[in-house]
Amino acid sequence: MRPFELVRPDTLGQAISYLQAHPAARLIAGGTNLIDLMKEDVEQPDMLIDVTRLPMTDITVMQDGGIRIGALVRNADLAYHPDVMTRWPLVSAALLAGASPQLRNMATTAGNLLQRTRCYYFYDTSAACNKRSPGQGCAAMDGHNRIHAILGTSDQCIATHPSDLCVALAALEAVVVAQGPAGERRIAFADFHRLPGDSPERDTVLQQGEIITAVELAPSAYAAHSNYLKLRDRRSYAFALVSVAAGLEINDGLIVSARIALGGVAHKPWRDVQAEQALVGKAPEAAAFAVAASILLRGAVPRRDNAFKIGLSQRSIVEALTRAAEAPSRSLSLELAHRPLP
Repeated sequence: MRPFELVRPDTLGQAISYLQAHPAARLIAGGTNLIDLMKEDVEQPDMLIDVTRLPMTDITVMQDGGIRIGALVRNADLAYHPDVMTRWPLVSAALLAGASPQLRNMATTAGNLLQRTRCYYFYDTSAACNKRSPGQGCAAMDGHNRIHAILGTSDQCIATHPSDLCVALAALEAVVVAQGPAGERRIAFADFHRLPGDSPERDTVLQQGEIITAVELAPSAYAAHSNYLKLRDRRSYAFALVSVAAGLEINDGLIVSARIALGGVAHKPWRDVQAEQALVGKAPEAAAFAVAASILLRGAVPRRDNAFKIGLSQRSIVEALTRAAEAPSRSLSLELAHRPLP
């Protein structure tokens, strides 16, 4: 690990000033991803800005019935918050499907949004990686690419976004609140993460000096019928090969509205509004779910080792929607049954 300066600002304005003055600086809170990247020499900040003193740790139910989640809220606190569990259970289920209890006790909301890919070649500084070093090439294209993306890729990068929480937030159309030199900016979650294009080194649309301060969720119509399904190589402490955040609003036996987001298959949580609209007015049945899945996966481009993800995604979407139609977030109930005592 290389030498760096550590600073602890007392105000958001101070933190923004540090970022402006030090383009190579990085923010640190839980550090569950950044420290690993620094140890592997993938990230080489000259300054770490410890933001844990800033007042961004509250979870607030707003007057319109929505919720505001501070950037520094720990994943465990968010997963077990009573309002989140009952009104946005998809968020709780996604968080409990990820990492380990120890990591959830450290990781923060904003840190989750800013996770970097777990691509093998991104972490291997001897391998070509356009995300780590633009212009080097992408070793994953012809290398071992079993975990890599099938949607939204470019000839520069086929890495995937690793977060579980972000898949749920994408499905629920969250809003990211950021503060920077020009003031506050509100960013629709669908626009927050970038596809790789010609600049895969840029994961998000945040500008220099901007800091995430909160994430907001509108009142949800999907609490009664939602499911987070995660498929991975082992049951715990593994990133998704495919994950699905599914929500249905059902009235008189027909789907009124639907939300579907995929993880593990693209550079960002993957959503297609047309797939959701295809379910409106339909009975919540496997045939309709299969049509929506086909729409969601159109344009998928498999590589040598990950063609299985297309069929796996198709089946996973149908399964997640079926579970959502039957009962509220069964995966959440299973996780909560094993919640450790305080």
